[in-house]
Amino acid sequence: MFSLQATIRSQQGKSLGELRKKGLIPAVLYGAGIKENLNLAVEEKEFGSIFEQAGESSLIELEADGKKFEVLIHQLAHDPVTDKIIHIDFFKPSTQKKITAEVPLHFIGEAPAVKDLSGVLVKEFDHLEVRGLAQQLPREIKVDISGLKTFDDKILVGDLVLPEGVEIMRGKEEMVVNVAPPRVEKEKEKEKEEEEPSEEKAEEAEKTAESAVEQKRS
Repeated sequence: MFSLQATIRSQQGKSLGELRKKGLIPAVLYGAGIKENLNLAVEEKEFGSIFEQAGESSLIELEADGKKFEVLIHQLAHDPVTDKIIHIDFFKPSTQKKITAEVPLHFIGEAPAVKDLSGVLVKEFDHLEVRGLAQQLPREIKVDISGLKTFDDKILVGDLVLPEGVEIMRGKEEMVVNVAPPRVEKEKEKEKEEEEPSEEKAEEAEKTAESAVEQKRS
């Protein structure tokens, strides 16, 4: 489990800007067993490193004022201009109640339909919402695309492997990823269809030609 140090803060409102100038991110901790929200601050660099590894679905050990809490990174606020993280919500989940969380998909392997047939990999999702006990939630869901050998092959939600007790909040028959035929071929087929006149157009052209011949004879 990842560990993160935090300090109790008294600053609020406009004074939070001073914290950020010092390389700290204001945060708040709430959840199961916490009667009053704790206002905290964490080091920006340390948090960035842990968040990159843990994401929002892995428990981290947050230590503040000598106490340790197993928490999730529940919500982040970003600066609208710089996109830097300016506030963090830490949530302490119950160990007995299931929660929902967004988990990223990690696509592994190489699809033969892409490599050998020049197909285009089509990903319907890059995250999926799952439900389970916090300690069971995966950091990511691996999707092995090496079985996509033809344009008819596909991976469905029901094909994904999850830890026991964790379920995906989507239908099992929903598409996760497949391989589409190369766009160049589709464009060629479209051009060919446009070049080849339909039967109706051919008949119309033939009638127009016959009419022109009759007019010349008269």
